[in-house]
Amino acid sequence: MRLSTSAIALVASLLVTHGAHASELPQRWVSAGGALSEWVTALGGESKLVGVDTTSQHPESLKALPSIGYQRQLSAEGILSLRPQVLVGTEEMGPPPVLAQIRGAGVQVEMFSAQADLPTLKGNLQHLGKLLGSEAKANELFTGYEQALDQQKAWVAKAQATQKAPGVLLLLGHAGGKPLIAGKDTAADWMLRQAGGHNLATHTGYKPFSVESLAGLSPDVLVFADRALTGDAARAALFKENPILASTPAAKSGRVFELDPTLLVGGLGPRLPYSLKQLSAGFYPSQPKPAP
Repeated sequence: MRLSTSAIALVASLLVTHGAHASELPQRWVSAGGALSEWVTALGGESKLVGVDTTSQHPESLKALPSIGYQRQLSAEGILSLRPQVLVGTEEMGPPPVLAQIRGAGVQVEMFSAQADLPTLKGNLQHLGKLLGSEAKANELFTGYEQALDQQKAWVAKAQATQKAPGVLLLLGHAGGKPLIAGKDTAADWMLRQAGGHNLATHTGYKPFSVESLAGLSPDVLVFADRALTGDAARAALFKENPILASTPAAKSGRVFELDPTLLVGGLGPRLPYSLKQLSAGFYPSQPKPAP
């Protein structure tokens, strides 16, 4: 079959248009926010990353990239030295004068919401998908994520049919010292609820832990996230710096669980569904573990 001259011209123009569109997409990326960096990677954009912030710890390969520092304390000089075309981050990113300086240097600054809910995640993924030219992949990832959370919700409902939701406190600290209690409207609170826990903290945001703040609360479960230490060292530091915790039902029954602090940065990330299953298994030890 022979194509007409006009048909050939049409196909050629479409190819040229697609090629031009691809070349217009930013090719040198800097990402500030652990969850965003993980999504960029999941969408096939890791090779475009030329720098990440200190909360971008996953996948492991991101640690080899130049660091732009902590997302709330960015340096314009450090970022501009990497010659990025786009800086992506959440509203947690700053300070504002630095972002203005980066914009002034001609770098595209794309802001995303760190709100922990599915509609926000859907919008974030669609936005990233457009910037990367991976819109179909973004839709596919969101659909899979939504299905995983639906399965998680069903598992929790079944578990709660025979067991009361445990009272939980989540403490975010640094080498055990001066931990913060995660309250409402935080990614930590979202995680606890999705895992089937009852967050005993009634305040909004993060509040410093104190002996007084523990008064009247008897957590069945303690979850801790430490920015400096991991494993047994983090657990030991937490109880050394806050000995009052040893008197809680959670400590006495050994129901003290660790959470990676990078899961709480930048909104809902791709590792969250798996982490929820791990928390749920600790919250409801008598139930069959959630399917992997």
